Amino acid sequence: MRVPLYLTAVLVSGFGTTAMWLVSGIWVKTLTGSDGLAALTAFALWAPALLGPLLGGLVDRVRRRPLLVVANTVMALLLPLLLWVDRADRVWLLFALLVVYGTQGAVHDAAEAALAAGALDRDRLGDLNGLRMTVNEAMKLLAPLVAAGLFARYGGGPVALLDAATFAVAAGVFALLRVREDRPVPERRPRAAEGARLLWESAALRPLVLAGGFTMLLAGLNGAAVYAVVDRGLGHSPAYAGVLYAAQGAGSVAAGLLAGPLLRRAPERALAAAGLVVFALGAATRALPYDVVALAASALVGVGLPWVLIATMTAVQREVPAEAVGRAAATANTLVFVPNAVALALGAALTTVLDVRALLPLLGVAGLAGAVALAVGRRRDERARAEAPRGPGRSAARP
Repeated sequence: MRVPLYLTAVLVSGFGTTAMWLVSGIWVKTLTGSDGLAALTAFALWAPALLGPLLGGLVDRVRRRPLLVVANTVMALLLPLLLWVDRADRVWLLFALLVVYGTQGAVHDAAEAALAAGALDRDRLGDLNGLRMTVNEAMKLLAPLVAAGLFARYGGGPVALLDAATFAVAAGVFALLRVREDRPVPERRPRAAEGARLLWESAALRPLVLAGGFTMLLAGLNGAAVYAVVDRGLGHSPAYAGVLYAAQGAGSVAAGLLAGPLLRRAPERALAAAGLVVFALGAATRALPYDVVALAASALVGVGLPWVLIATMTAVQREVPAEAVGRAAATANTLVFVPNAVALALGAALTTVLDVRALLPLLGVAGLAGAVALAVGRRRDERARAEAPRGPGRSAARP
């Protein structure tokens, strides 16, 4: 697989997706005046993630590159329908397409993970996942500026057309990829719960997926506190949150570049534990009422989170049999990212009753405890594998 071509598809797709996700809430708020409906746009995008294990089954039943071409082409054809959404009684179409969008995203992410796992050597997966994270985070710094400017000047329609164009380009790039894929064998297709079983029964994957979900739970609470930090802690207007997010994005770009080299020198669980430590330090120090500290803390959060996510996905790609990577990756995404959505709602309530100067240090302590548990478990597993009798078959780390 030609990695530069693959990363080009990730770049254009990430740009359009970030732009559309930002604008959808603003679009609904502008047309309806309702904060509640605007907030529901995020739910519409997140909801299909709950169907990850089922959607991942689709990925394991077909060849992945053609599936990516079709999935991107379908979105390119559907998004121009949003030009019709120009008044409040038509926002239902926007919500309907956002659900389709979220569904396509769940399928797309699983198919990408499976395609890369089947096309690259195990040692290169960490580098690819790190570069993918860097490209996505870089687009999150640029796309909001373009999307906000387009919406302010011309409304939501041009943003939808821009997103449709990025899907079309991504479909064309995936069509150009030259990847050898065997047709899935029917009798080897995994059952509906196979992805969850593979994750749970693997001594290598279970702690990583649990750590990923725990980290994203803490990240949701941390994200919900950002406006309280800006207002009560730093004394700035809400717009200053954008500066903190930019610092976090810059940290994530750096984290993606470093992840590949680190994974060539250390196992996935070590990188995940290190990421959890870095995130915990960033979350805790955000409670200090100083601009420089808040910016540095945001950058640390931006470094720590991607390391946990990259380590988890790389381990899934390396450890799961090729014919089941799609389902396992989709299930892992569900288990890791759904806690984040839950925590955002919980954090919004907590910040109204608990001072962030207490909440954020508690998050830091919880993160450090999780990192210690992950590191201790790794040493225990290594001792168990060293003491176990050797025999034929797969490595004990594999399910």
